Amino acid sequence: MATKDVKDDTAAAATSTGKLFTRAEVAKHTDTSQDTWIIIHNNVYNVTPFLNEHPGGEEVLLEQNGRDATEPFEDIGHSTDARQMMESYKIGELVEEDRTKDGGKKGKPWSSGNESPSRCCIVM
Repeated sequence: MATKDVKDDTAAAATSTGKLFTRAEVAKHTDTSQDTWIIIHNNVYNVTPFLNEHPGGEEVLLEQNGRDATEPFEDIGHSTDARQMMESYKIGELVEEDRTKDGGKKGKPWSSGNESPSRCCIVM
């Protein structure tokens, strides 16, 4: 009985951490609308079922198919609702050696933090 509990705990831990993928594995999933995987902030998403629902059109997602779409995703400025919706399409994460250093950031840094806001945007 104790062995069963340990096995159940191991399975639960594996499920909670998710599956790990390499960039090469993600790149194999580029069969247009039949198999669309993208990477955003070091997370891997299978957005195939979302293609027809994407407000910007399926072409936007297909352009990033099999690639890291973090920059285009952030450039658009997706809403909090969009970010929450993404979680249902998440299938895993990138392996440690394939991760980008800024993968956890949820937006662009607009200043180095050393500048005052008035220095940035003076309007005359």
